[in-house]
Amino acid sequence: MAQAKKTKQPPRSVKRVSNVPRTAQQTIPYREMLQDGICRVREGYYTKTIEYEDINYSVASNDDQAAIFDGYCGFLNYFDSALPFQLSFINHRARSNKRYRVNIPAQNDDFNSIRAEFSEMLKGQIAKSNNGIMRSKYITFGLPAASLAEARPRMERIESDIIGNYKKLGVAARSLSGYERLEVLHKQLNPGWRGGFTFSWADIPKTGMNTKDFIAPTSFDFRQSRVFHTGAAWGAVSYLQILASELSDKLLAELLELDAEMTITMHINTVDQTKAIKTIKAKLTDIDKMKMDEQKKAARSGYDIDILPPDLVTFSKDAAALLAELQSRNERMFLLTFTIVNTAPARGRLENDVFTVAGICQKYNCALKRLDFQQEQGYMSSLVLGFNAIEIQRGMTTSSTAIFVPFMTQELRMGGQSLYYGMNALSHNVIMADRKKLKAPKGLYCIGRSNDRNIQAVLFVAAQQMDGHPQEKGSGTERGAKRERQPPQEHFTLVNVVKNCRVKSQNLLKKVPFYPRIFSY
Repeated sequence: MAQAKKTKQPPRSVKRVSNVPRTAQQTIPYREMLQDGICRVREGYYTKTIEYEDINYSVASNDDQAAIFDGYCGFLNYFDSALPFQLSFINHRARSNKRYRVNIPAQNDDFNSIRAEFSEMLKGQIAKSNNGIMRSKYITFGLPAASLAEARPRMERIESDIIGNYKKLGVAARSLSGYERLEVLHKQLNPGWRGGFTFSWADIPKTGMNTKDFIAPTSFDFRQSRVFHTGAAWGAVSYLQILASELSDKLLAELLELDAEMTITMHINTVDQTKAIKTIKAKLTDIDKMKMDEQKKAARSGYDIDILPPDLVTFSKDAAALLAELQSRNERMFLLTFTIVNTAPARGRLENDVFTVAGICQKYNCALKRLDFQQEQGYMSSLVLGFNAIEIQRGMTTSSTAIFVPFMTQELRMGGQSLYYGMNALSHNVIMADRKKLKAPKGLYCIGRSNDRNIQAVLFVAAQQMDGHPQEKGSGTERGAKRERQPPQEHFTLVNVVKNCRVKSQNLLKKVPFYPRIFSY
């Protein structure tokens, strides 16, 4: 009896679960953002971000710079192997609602022409400055925890310690809330966006969206190997290859002074001290073994055994010096990932910015290498989330890591009724200050002997304060004295101020408080 021929059935296709993100929201690497600023990046890992201000480091004396450097080394040594952290330096174009504006309204008097002239002068100074670039500095730290209830008290304690350590350096720092972290992420993910950030926690239950929907751009495009698209902007991610034997503290400062939108990120992991020492000792043992092998070859060949390859001699000296630093000095071992993200509205401008950054790195004997086929990982690692997907690390000691000093010069731009005091010589930004908010609001003086230049500076400030605000009543020299200041018989104009710059300063300062001010901010 003939048997029926069995046909082989084709195997069923196995449906594989892919981790490749399919939407712009899935590309952003975090799970949940809470209102208090704690972010759950992945299961069992939580992060928080602190924003800190700048201090005067570039203009400080050598002794003050050494003191700041030593204090910053102690700040880095606070972090242990269980507490990775991320330093972020973001240069972005100021949005319309954050950019400084000249607001001197006209009034019903004879000085509107002077106000218009002074407004044009201020607009010209702002156009010459770098006020279009906003520079922000953040530190993001993370820790593993089984639950949010376990992570919250530990993160509050670490946050308090970090802010206290910054305070010892004279740096003002504050923790970011969930809304502020989302606003920073929106700036990073939408470069070139000039509008504001529209978000409210009450909108989440009403709309059914999550926080990623409010910060994600219209699209991501990572199909090219060396550049990427985010929305309408071009971007490129590079990493810094440190080749120099000695680094300079001016490298990071020169990069941050560029007139370009960029994000500099340093992911730092602390190596356990015992493990670091054991690793270096093992490397020294391997180098000694290689020396013995070279000496055996020399003995068999009949030449001097003391002649060794130069690389072995150099490696041996460097490893011995590193071991001595870790054992005898207050040094620790860090693993550093240094990435730079450049963004621009056009491809040509992006390549020019990357070329400029590469030139600065080459100046300090470092190389800027583009991340090939890792643009997505590098871009997501630059976000202020404490997430690092780049496995390119460089071993650094505490001193070599602290050489990237994140301080330049302190800006003085106060809101409200601020007065113009000139330009910052280092950052090239305008100096706007409200003396009433300072520690000595009535302290207007010039250092040095009285001369025409000092008197002119006093007169220039006095002219700005003549803006027509009513004087306070009841301001007498004696306690309980009540009197009203009488209106003056004449007014100072800006032209008269310049003409009368040779007037005695003592007589002038007696008259200035009684004259109405003509400038109003």
